[in-house]
Amino acid sequence: VQLQAFGGGSVQAGESLKLACAGFGSFYGISLMRWYRQAPGKERELVAAIAGDDSTHYVDSVKGRFTISRDNAKNTLYLQMNSLKPEDTAVYYCNYYRWDGSATNFWGQGTLVTVSS
Repeated sequence: VQLQAFGGGSVQAGESLKLACAGFGSFYGISLMRWYRQAPGKERELVAAIAGDDSTHYVDSVKGRFTISRDNAKNTLYLQMNSLKPEDTAVYYCNYYRWDGSATNFWGQGTLVTVSS
């Protein structure tokens, strides 16, 4: 499995960006698709997750502003980010967690989002 994330860029506070993560390979088993981010000098944190039943989870700081979604036919994960804030500045990584009797994590290469005030 390979994941390629894209869509990052530099925006002003209050603007929007939509990230995408294209998946290549075999997707099966019990899975979660997730977006993480890592700001300079900080640990990587989970931003949003979507399960196979399309249930979602968000970190409190992005609730109401970010929306995670997936297109299974295209093996693509999305993160719509609205009302961006400077504190959203980070490298965003997509992640595919698979459980098929053992747990495996696959990571995309990261895409940089910079929000200026």
